[in-house]
Amino acid sequence: MPTFLPSMRRVRLELARDPDHPEGSRSRGYDFIAPLDANGMIDDADWRKSKSQCRVKRFWEGEPDEVGHIVKKRGGHWAFHYDIHGDPEGDESGYKLGEHAFKPGEYVSIHEHDGVMRTFKVMSVVEID
Repeated sequence: MPTFLPSMRRVRLELARDPDHPEGSRSRGYDFIAPLDANGMIDDADWRKSKSQCRVKRFWEGEPDEVGHIVKKRGGHWAFHYDIHGDPEGDESGYKLGEHAFKPGEYVSIHEHDGVMRTFKVMSVVEID
């Protein structure tokens, strides 16, 4: 059983309201594990210590789940890198993801691999034992 740093959190993002989903969607989003600081922001130092544990799962109704890692790209931008794509061009970057507080009720935008920028709502942030 892996040992997690005390800062590790499981974050669930769900698609926020958009023209195709006026009520949002609980069946489209992301579930990821990352170290968060006291303000709810990704903790860079703890991420460096636990990169292999910083996982992401993209769930999208009607499509197979995609599983990957949270990576830091050139210029300090955080992104989701999926194992099945292999190509960094398929990474999904968050809009100023390093400046967002991951707290329930907050919103974050992610530029997905289909080229569309979508907004997601932080639904939950829980400690990992």
